[in-house]
Amino acid sequence: MQQRGTRMNRLRKALEEVRSDPQLASKQLNGPSPIGPLSKYISESQTAPIPDEIRELSKRHILDTLASIVACSKLKPAQLARDFALFNSGQTHTAHLLGTNMKTTLLDAIFANALTAHGAEINDFCPSAFVQPGPPIVATVMGIGETFAASGEQLLRAVVVGYEISCRLPKALGIRNLQDFGLSSHGVGPTFGSAAAAASLLKIPEDRIGEIFAYCVQQASGSYEWLRDIDHLEKAFLFGGMPARNGTYAALLVHHGFTGVRDPFESNPGWLISCMFLGPESDLDKQRLVHKLGEEFELPLVGYKRYPVGGPLQAGVEGLLTLIETVNWNDIVKIDIKMPGGRVSSFSDAPMPAINLRYLLAVILEDGELTFEMAESRERMATDSIRQKMETVTLIHDPEQEREPRVESALVEVTLRSGEKKQIFVEHVLGFPHYPMGREDVHSKAMGLLVPILGMEQSSTLTDMVWNLEQVDDIRVLIPLLIPPK
Repeated sequence: MQQRGTRMNRLRKALEEVRSDPQLASKQLNGPSPIGPLSKYISESQTAPIPDEIRELSKRHILDTLASIVACSKLKPAQLARDFALFNSGQTHTAHLLGTNMKTTLLDAIFANALTAHGAEINDFCPSAFVQPGPPIVATVMGIGETFAASGEQLLRAVVVGYEISCRLPKALGIRNLQDFGLSSHGVGPTFGSAAAAASLLKIPEDRIGEIFAYCVQQASGSYEWLRDIDHLEKAFLFGGMPARNGTYAALLVHHGFTGVRDPFESNPGWLISCMFLGPESDLDKQRLVHKLGEEFELPLVGYKRYPVGGPLQAGVEGLLTLIETVNWNDIVKIDIKMPGGRVSSFSDAPMPAINLRYLLAVILEDGELTFEMAESRERMATDSIRQKMETVTLIHDPEQEREPRVESALVEVTLRSGEKKQIFVEHVLGFPHYPMGREDVHSKAMGLLVPILGMEQSSTLTDMVWNLEQVDDIRVLIPLLIPPK
């Protein structure tokens, strides 16, 4: 009882502090609930006008994610996800495990497909929201779309909705709030985004959308311990499988008649009426969920990974690859990387190869390149020659590179045997939102991942179909094109 009283006193104090500051109160307590505009936007998403630019971006991200599913289909996370889905539910006739002829239950298929899509570091990412929406959103709409024979137009529209909510929600809750309390936005945002995408395809009526989000609130979770993951399994679960499954689950519950709280974002007791989200240090701003919703879109803020490594590491990798074009990489004896972000040490010592920048640069020093296979190789990371080269790499946090909105830059300096130093500053890698990939760039990246597995003809057919998605009457025709030919 004493502990409960202490918690209530803390909350009461936070409420008093917020109410005494009009600016804080307007963001955290007062004003209309966002659930009305959110519900209207999602329920009308299958008919509302979409700018041509956003249509195009939706197709690019669908293709980027499908290519990721194909490329990762033989990796350990994909294999274990499929094995689990079949063990848990067996083979049914509901939804495909993409990239195979096997089918299982809808939720298990969506879970496995999303986990597969983030089986490596090649899918898209939204740096301003700290989410990677492609795997959970595209897996959700492919599963729902297959089950209900959705058209390409319907799929495209649901993807726009899913990305919109995935990226808006963490910013509204407060990126700093989530980080301070150890709640990973990578799991939270896409849970709501997947639910919204599913609701769009399922045509859930406006007055029921809030109940879907209530079930999302009950499942919102995720810890930053993924940074200590070794096999890219827990990370794939958090970034892909879990939010796709939980968000779809929430939408399906309401679709099948479950009821719940109509507005989980208002009133006490409630999710946002807590010390996690309220107070003078909080960056909660509920109206960010709905500000110019349907007019200004999040898709332009979502980037693509040019290299098969974590988003914050892209610039460092590109910097060294650029420098070794001008010097003999065998003459490099020391590398210093200055980069923004408060988790530089995590990328220096990460046990997972694709997010350990020291390992990735050591591979470049030894091979003169960085392949998809080497970015994922724990075996290579354990070799003596690589470990020795890793000792020559130092990562340094550089506050002067910090920007708002977030950037992922790097200053790369190499020292040669002669003592000469050379450096390069990489402000943005191609694919970052400020330096976006065009259609040809996305197409080239996708073909580079697809052709080795599907062959040129099948890959071309698949990409042509995605580029003309509005003309696809039934998205189930896409599914055989994801299966490698025998």
